[in-house]
Amino acid sequence: MSSVPLDTLAAPGPKPAAAPAKTDPAAPVVVPARRTGQWTAAGVVLVLLGLGLVSVVRNDAFQWDVVARYFTSASVLRGLGLTLWLTAAVMVLGFALGTLLAALRLSANPVLRAVAWGYVWFFRSTPILVQLLFWFNIGMLYPRILGVSTVDLLGPVAVAVLGLTLHEAAYAAEVVRGGVLSVDRGQIEAAQALGLGRRRRFTRIVLPQAMRAIVPPAGNMLIGTLKGTSIVSVIAVQDLLYSTQLVYHRTYEVIPLLLVATLWYVAVTSVLGIGQHYVEKRYARGTGAGR
Repeated sequence: MSSVPLDTLAAPGPKPAAAPAKTDPAAPVVVPARRTGQWTAAGVVLVLLGLGLVSVVRNDAFQWDVVARYFTSASVLRGLGLTLWLTAAVMVLGFALGTLLAALRLSANPVLRAVAWGYVWFFRSTPILVQLLFWFNIGMLYPRILGVSTVDLLGPVAVAVLGLTLHEAAYAAEVVRGGVLSVDRGQIEAAQALGLGRRRRFTRIVLPQAMRAIVPPAGNMLIGTLKGTSIVSVIAVQDLLYSTQLVYHRTYEVIPLLLVATLWYVAVTSVLGIGQHYVEKRYARGTGAGR
């Protein structure tokens, strides 16, 4: 009969704990940086911002009671409504014309490319105020258009829409053109090889990818157009700024009425900025850039 080692017959029990690993006394100890300068600078900035906010709130010259009284007044809200309408109309018409100009600039026809380039060059080279004043006084050059008096045909609001649209179209054309050029040419050639028509190539391949490059500058244009509509007050269009000017010309409360206009511009641009963020996030899906 074969013998069995005695250690194999021992009753099972808990294994002895492993000896703790010895640390190397020469190993470096990682100490996080203190960044004292950064925290000090942040504290100083916060203190200065707090002092500035307190001075604004407690300064009676701002007349916050007057601001509260006129913030939702009927005349101011009418001006705000016209400002929003102008912004929407100019953006829609401007991007419609800008898309056409971008197509002409990408055309193989050299004449069409030259005409589109000249349009963009001219309207980006002249100040918007000069353009508005020119269109406002166009009746001096053409007293009648299509048998109708120019003064009757182009009122202040029509001049504002026309001038701002022609101006914004030049910038929209470059935004759209840049978005289309950002699409990899190889994908378009692959779609052609698959037999996709021009319209399907544009809607399925080019447009979804171009929108990633178009949306951010288009959002900036929208916010800029909203603020830029304030310039139409020089031709007596009763937008938000002009409505507040009518009030303070009567009451001489200039600062609080300017604050009313400022607060409305800040509120609307903040809402548009939030909307732009979500639209960008939607078109950036799958790229890792929309987080």
